[in-house]
Amino acid sequence: MADWWAEFNQGGPEIDYFGAFVSAGQPALDVGCGTGRLLLPWLRAGCDVDGCDVSEDMIDRLRGLARRDALTPRVWVQALHKLAPPRRYRTVVVCGVFGLGSTRERDWQALHNLHECLEPGGKLLLDNQVPYANAQRWLSWTKEGRTKLPEPWPVPGKRTRASDGSERELRARAISLDPLDHTLVLEIRADKWVHGANVASEVHTLSLRMYFHPELMLMLETAGFTVTAVDGDHRREPATADSDFLVYVAERR
Repeated sequence: MADWWAEFNQGGPEIDYFGAFVSAGQPALDVGCGTGRLLLPWLRAGCDVDGCDVSEDMIDRLRGLARRDALTPRVWVQALHKLAPPRRYRTVVVCGVFGLGSTRERDWQALHNLHECLEPGGKLLLDNQVPYANAQRWLSWTKEGRTKLPEPWPVPGKRTRASDGSERELRARAISLDPLDHTLVLEIRADKWVHGANVASEVHTLSLRMYFHPELMLMLETAGFTVTAVDGDHRREPATADSDFLVYVAERR
């Protein structure tokens, strides 16, 4: 799974969007940095930025990619609800990981930890995909839609050639959705082929706790933040009802 992320999870508007805040407020921390999709471009640009992730495999792949550029990032393995970094930051970025594999109690703790690792007046940038962004998944909130879960696996066939010559494929399906707890459970499968033979396969179960805008605003305010802006889809523009992602720009009080 980590190999797929390191090989193919590259680019995206988040790099420049969050990068502008990182450049203006250093040192910075990339929470949930994965294999370095955001962190490595910022390091190449000379930014003072650290990173952490709950996955040891992801951090291991990040270090390997960094060595290719003669970079030695300060990165470590740690979950959001246990976050205790070695220093305080002017900017903290939480991209695509809030509510991932956690509980509501752990998410509350995570926000308090994020508050504590910021300098007074420091900025938290936290994005959240709205629950209704995925039309297929949104149908599963209904009683009828939940009868169709678990979903069948997507038909295999979208293989991508990796730098080592192997072919890789990543598939996902929904297993369950609890509309009371706002929790979607997914299964994610990664496969590897060499000379047409499937030589490796992994299946991981991942829960995703989904948040609506008013609840997340309340959580941020309660945790000691002042939300100064809510941008849409990783652009410096106010979010609208059509935005798939809401990005909360919050300052530590």
